[in-house]
Amino acid sequence: MTRIIVHGAAGRMGRRLIALATEGSEFTLTAAIEAPGHALLGSDAGTLAGLEPLGLPLTERLPPAGSADVVIDFTHPAATRRLLEGAAPSKLAVVIGTTGLGEQDHAAIDAAAASIGIVQAPNMSLGVNLLMDLAARVAQTLGPDYDIEITEMHHRFKKDAPSGTAMGLAQSICQATGCDPQRDLTHGRHGAEAARRQGEIGMHALRGGDVVGRHTVSYATLGEEVQLTHIASTRDIFARGALRAAAWLRHQPPGRYGMNHVLGL
Repeated sequence: MTRIIVHGAAGRMGRRLIALATEGSEFTLTAAIEAPGHALLGSDAGTLAGLEPLGLPLTERLPPAGSADVVIDFTHPAATRRLLEGAAPSKLAVVIGTTGLGEQDHAAIDAAAASIGIVQAPNMSLGVNLLMDLAARVAQTLGPDYDIEITEMHHRFKKDAPSGTAMGLAQSICQATGCDPQRDLTHGRHGAEAARRQGEIGMHALRGGDVVGRHTVSYATLGEEVQLTHIASTRDIFARGALRAAAWLRHQPPGRYGMNHVLGL
């Protein structure tokens, strides 16, 4: 059994993590954490998740060292950095599903991974992470004669663009083909001189309605086009992926891991 803490427990993903973690006997929820001053501090974690009360109040502090195996984090970058500051001394492994991470955040993850296990991924969906692996393989196999375009669509409320998943797809392709993410990504096109240049990867972000997530990688050459698409119809796929990562991470030594490691890719 894996003992978990949910960090960001009052958020949409936090509530689903609580609900899904308590479905069976594989996980035990030992704490539910929210930001200092949050209006729902003290609320029962089960009630927040639409369940019967669990007798576990929402708190702002990590429990004492040894009371959990893994903390699952779906918050925002600043909160994730603060979490790492507390998790590393407590030897508490961390699964990070927070998006929008910058260089400062990745540096903090690298530093913490010297003493604890960390799984970080721009998308926790098992299907999306398989897509990233396939996208890189297809790009490498088809070669430079195939133009690559990445399109993503999300709900109207999503703040960052392109999505972390779209960037993850681009980075996977670049690693496989020798492209430079700084030089070869083109974010949208407009104007009278917007012809495609050889070797670029087009990035396109669409926003509207309540779309959970749709990502497509297109490989087009003269005469044919290949497409790989992943469609998310519920956010539960991210929570279930994070839980699978937590169960896997519990048995790993300190270090930084991705979902490719969890899936054995």
